[in-house]
Amino acid sequence: MNLLKTITVATAALALSATAALAQTYAITNGRILTGTETIERGTVVIRDGRIAAVGATATIPAGAQVIDARGGVIAPGFVAVDSGLGGVEVSALSDTNDLRQNSNSLSAAFDLSWGLDPDSFTLPVARLGGITRAIVVPQHPGSGGGHAHEMETAGVGEGGLQSPGLFAGQAAAIHLAEGSDILVRPRVAMVAPFGDAGADVAGGARGAEYTLIREILREVRLYAANRAAYDRGDLRPLSLSRADLEALIPVTQGRMPLIVTVHRAADIRNVLRLAREENLDIILDGAEEGWRVADEIAAAGVPVLLDALANLPQSFEVRGATMENAARLNAAGVMIAIKGSEGSVHRAREARYNAGNAVAHGLPYEAAIAAITVNPARIFGLESQFGGLRPGVAADVVVWTADPLEPLSQPTAIFINGQPQPLASRGLELRDRYRQRTALPPAYRN
Repeated sequence: MNLLKTITVATAALALSATAALAQTYAITNGRILTGTETIERGTVVIRDGRIAAVGATATIPAGAQVIDARGGVIAPGFVAVDSGLGGVEVSALSDTNDLRQNSNSLSAAFDLSWGLDPDSFTLPVARLGGITRAIVVPQHPGSGGGHAHEMETAGVGEGGLQSPGLFAGQAAAIHLAEGSDILVRPRVAMVAPFGDAGADVAGGARGAEYTLIREILREVRLYAANRAAYDRGDLRPLSLSRADLEALIPVTQGRMPLIVTVHRAADIRNVLRLAREENLDIILDGAEEGWRVADEIAAAGVPVLLDALANLPQSFEVRGATMENAARLNAAGVMIAIKGSEGSVHRAREARYNAGNAVAHGLPYEAAIAAITVNPARIFGLESQFGGLRPGVAADVVVWTADPLEPLSQPTAIFINGQPQPLASRGLELRDRYRQRTALPPAYRN
């Protein structure tokens, strides 16, 4: 141990930033560990070469490791924001800063938002200070969790085009929130489509119209996939989608790409489950405010749910049964849940931990709440082998907290993404510090 240098939490961030290029092995000790699947009351997490090397009460600290004393705080996995717009939108009201939506009449399912991600977005450091280290970024559509999306600003809506309206919003992407020029982890992790009221509006005004059109599109995609050569020769009957959209939907029809279905009321959830069963689709329910009413059916189908743990107002006929006990009831039925941040999980993405805490206050077991913002999102999107928890072999996304991360007053004292320490700063904090002292004001502000 005489080769080790113990660093207190108060000075850890500065020391780590200065030595990140030199030190690749870290040991975070003396903390309560939340692995995402269990709690270790006092232990050590070892990070080596960007990955978790060891976790446990008896984990050995490697010689030469840089030691961070958590001082009785909490060591947790980085949180994963789902149904998020991080890196894809800066100011929702300014269309030129929003790359989560598009209104081409000839493009819907093939819309790949990963090309528009901005690693310099001001929203990323703010979310990171809330413990968010990864996100699933989704395209906006009418009825989406991102809000601020209107029917006339969304894929496929308008006059003319190859498919008007477009029933698919596009493809989601997984990102990390580390500093750097490349935040993309994996593009095209899921397809996105609205159902319920929003889907009915896009399809022409009725739910039955959407299901009819969706099933016809799926048949066309399968026809195209089986007859590409005929399509190229012009010997295949006219199809309603562009070639790009047809290609994008092939993995959906084959069950290789999950379809995120935005849906709310119990009756619509049942119909979506039926559609998935009959068409052999791998679906993820998004919203599902009335999911608790059909929790057993969702569990039997093995379908996960992305939910807003704070949704409890009957603000429309779709969510008459909304309750803050939804997360607890779904979890008790055996449904895998992931808890979202607020308002599209962009500017308020950091509130995912508050929402998880509220779910605990309404009956969700504590460890299930931690799983709902760490390991569950990774599992739902097939990325569990890469990140999502604290276990040997996965990416070292680790956050050291002063106390319970689900308590609003707890603050991060060290953040690692891919084993690299991240600054505990954001533009908001920098502006606060700039204008806190009058001597720091620029000349125009001194009078």
